[in-house]
Order: sequence, then C-alpha cells, then structure tokens
Amino acid sequence: MPAPTALQPTRTHPFVHRNIPWFLKSRGEAFDDRVFIAWEPFAGEPATYTYTELADNTQQVARGLYHLGVRQGDYVILHMNNCPEFIFTWFALSELGAVAVTTNTRSSMDEMHYFIQHCDAKCAITQPAFCDLITEAASDLSWIVSTETDSGEPADMPDNIISFATLYESDASLPEIEIDALDPNSVQYTSGTTSRPKGVVWTHANALFGAKTMAQVPELKTSDVTHVIMPLYHTNALIYSMMATMYCGGKIVLQPRFSASRYWSVIEKHQITWGSIVPFVMHALRSQPVPESHSIEFWGLGAAEAPTAKRVFGIRTTGWYGMTETVGAVLMTENHHENLIGSIGVAAAGYEVKVVNDNNEEVAVGEDGVIKVRGIPGISLFYEYLNNPEATAESFDAEGWFDTGDIVTPLEDGSFAYVQRIKDMLKVGAENVAAAEIERVVAMAGNVREAAVVGKPDKMLDEVPVVFVIARKEDPDLPDRILETCRDQLADFKVPREVFVVDSLPRVTLEKIDKKTLRAQLKS
Repeated sequence: MPAPTALQPTRTHPFVHRNIPWFLKSRGEAFDDRVFIAWEPFAGEPATYTYTELADNTQQVARGLYHLGVRQGDYVILHMNNCPEFIFTWFALSELGAVAVTTNTRSSMDEMHYFIQHCDAKCAITQPAFCDLITEAASDLSWIVSTETDSGEPADMPDNIISFATLYESDASLPEIEIDALDPNSVQYTSGTTSRPKGVVWTHANALFGAKTMAQVPELKTSDVTHVIMPLYHTNALIYSMMATMYCGGKIVLQPRFSASRYWSVIEKHQITWGSIVPFVMHALRSQPVPESHSIEFWGLGAAEAPTAKRVFGIRTTGWYGMTETVGAVLMTENHHENLIGSIGVAAAGYEVKVVNDNNEEVAVGEDGVIKVRGIPGISLFYEYLNNPEATAESFDAEGWFDTGDIVTPLEDGSFAYVQRIKDMLKVGAENVAAAEIERVVAMAGNVREAAVVGKPDKMLDEVPVVFVIARKEDPDLPDRILETCRDQLADFKVPREVFVVDSLPRVTLEKIDKKTLRAQLKS
C-alpha cells in the first residue's frame, strides 16, 4: 500500500521504523513481570498475564497462524467477545504483517457475509457461539479457528473447526518481516450513512498514535488499573483503554462484557482506578448499591453525564469526542482544569479543529456548526476506507479537512459542546447506527413505498430505532414482516422496536422527509 499523499517517504514522522511488534517488544522489555491482563470471566477461572507472558503468547499464536498459512497482507476476521485470546490474536496478526478485521459480535449473517466478502478475508478466528454464523456467512474461507470456550463459558465446538489450542502446538519459525509504520494493521466497519458499512483502515502508526495520545491526555500512570468492559472490537476499548494502558505500563482488568451485579466487586478486588463507559452503564449501576468508598478516580464518559456521575457515584469524568476515523479522541477535557458544564473538551495534540457553517465559514463562539478535523492520514487520522476511494475522497476537502458530520458549539474557554449528529445516525447504547442501513432492509420486506427510521428516546440506551412506513397497498402483516426481515438481516441493536404504518410522511422538500417532526411526534 503506498504512503498517504500527506506523508511522502522522504518525510519523517514520530513512528518511523516503529510498528506494533516493536511496541509489544518495547513494553515487554520495560515492564516484563508486571501484570498487564487480569482476566475476570463470568464462568471459568480468572487468570493473569504479565507483559512478558503477553509477548510469549503472541509469538506462539503467530507461529500457529503462520503454520496455517497466514501471510503479510492477508485480511483475517477476528470475531470474538472480550477474552485474552482476542488480545493475543490481534497482536499475533500484527507480528505477521496481516490485517485484523475486528467485527461486531452482534452482527447478523448477512452483515458478516458482507464484511468477509468486502475485505476478501482469508480466514477467521472466533468463538464457539459464532462458528455456525461464520461458516454460513462464508463457506469459502480457508479455515476457521475457534477458542474452546465462549469467554470462559463452557461450549461445544463443531468438528470442522480448528481449536485455538492447536496454535500452541506449532514450532514453525517466523520469517523476518519488514513492516512499515504506514502498513495497514486493522479494519473496523462503521455504519454507512447512505449504503453498506465502510471499512476504516488503520495503519500501525495509527494504533501507536492512539495509544500515546490516549495515555498522555488523561495522564495515565504505571500504577493505573483500567477496567475494560467495552468490546475490544471497537476503538474505545482497543485504543482508549487497552493500548493506552499498555503504553504507560499499567494493568487492564478484562471482562467479557459489562455486568451491573458484578461491577463493584471487581472494582474492589483489583482496586481499579478508571474505566471507559457509556451512559447505559451508569444508568444500570444506579440500580446497584454504591459503595461508600471505592478506588475509581475517573470515568471516561460523555459530558452530559458528568453531573450525575459526580452526584450519584462521586466520580469525576474525563469527557472526550472521537470516532473510528480519528483513532484517538479529537477533543478531550483536561483533568486539572475546571471545565464548563456540557464541554466535551479542547482540541487534543495531533489535530487541528474548526467549526464551520453551511458556507464553510468558521462560526463565532456560541454558534452551532459542523466540526471538521485535520491531521495526518495514516497517523492521527485513518488511512482510507477499504476498497472505497470515492468515500475516502468525499470525506476530505481540498485542504485536507475531514468532515465528521457532527454539530458542536465553540465555548468561550476554547472548548466545545456537542449538539447533534448532522448525518442521519442513531446512537443505540454504545453503537452507531445509520438510519439508511435499516431503511434498506425495511424495503426488502416488500410492499414498502417509503420508509423513515428515526431514534426514539430510551431511558437506558439513549435512543432506539423505530420506523415509519408508507405501504403500497393495505397489508396487515407488513409490520411483522418488516421486523422479521430486520431480525434476519441486521444486528439485534439495529432492529426497529416499533413499526408505524402511516398514510403520509412530513416533508422538508418534495424529496426529503422531515425526520425532525417525526422525532417530535415520538416525544409527544
């Protein structure tokens, strides 16, 4: 893959001659016998892995994958819930110069088929719970490897699947591989606003930049203990939590997912100092007794939740704003400064930020506008959208500004307040969902003249999708058929909670549906 135009080979950057294998080796040498992973499953035995043991497991898994035929440049599906094997495999693929395609484990068969075909995946590593899904989604994969348990839960594995344990049996020698900092390292699929999801390509330098930035801005220390309950297949857990903690030599406490009933006992056991969460987690914890004292110093959490976090839990928050395309947080609040209420922070190092109106003119303090970000593609910004040069080009203007599609307001202290998403997106819990993606599937149910998906406020998840539909002809079974089609084609969090069959839809213009009015109708 050629270097991005912003980074010609003759120019230098902070990660020249550095890559993920270098990072793993350097952390191992610096922190050797310090514990990096404390694994706290819901079933099975807890385990710990030092920095040295992480490196050893990575090397062994890499040898096993190399023996199975994984080579530099191969795209490999990594479809797993949180577990140590996810981390070993992600680093092992980096050692081989392969590209980890981390996919959402709530994806449907149709979505997985698209991901596998789009990235031309060679093989997949997964868990027993997903073996049938992966097999059905792509019968032409070279092979599928599965762990022996579902993140600690006992499980049966199909006979035609290779056991993860066999990767440790290989004594294959790993070749000397030259891996440039700007070589691709991983792909994450984000919900597409107009069509299918886009594959966001990160380089090795992207991951290193994210690790450094997300460790330095919140001032993480070697003594910090990070709670990782968000899914590792997303940027938040992978970069903000896992890689950032590794950068400073700290420890992560890894769990399969969030559990309200187990939360405080794990905090107490490991004296956890911080964790990245979403509003759903905080709302769920309100149903649990809050300890009089605890070890948590701060949460990485949205600015809107800061007053509740402080009042109910006595925990300060570090607000941040970013997306998969920006790798790290573009905006972050500062730990030792008084932040204005509602602020999501100031521009982080490595980024330029501006807020513009419809005429692309910068707005004044207190005025709303679209936030645009400028950085270095392949380092502080993503490299490209996989196999989609048109979408990559459309995301940047002639001066290199990336259009986030989010509306913010500049505040008087130089920070920003979040307003809303300008693109037609929903935020369901921790997941971004494109209305167009759901509308495409709704149309597949048949007898649908027009469909409009909007978010309905939800106490736990912030919002959930609902759909308004105009039918071509009277059809009493249409709502049930739409829901059945969506359940078959979409991840569970994308399935509409309600279907409203209507005679007409409000309009902004003849072609454009007035979704603002639909949202207002739902609230009333």
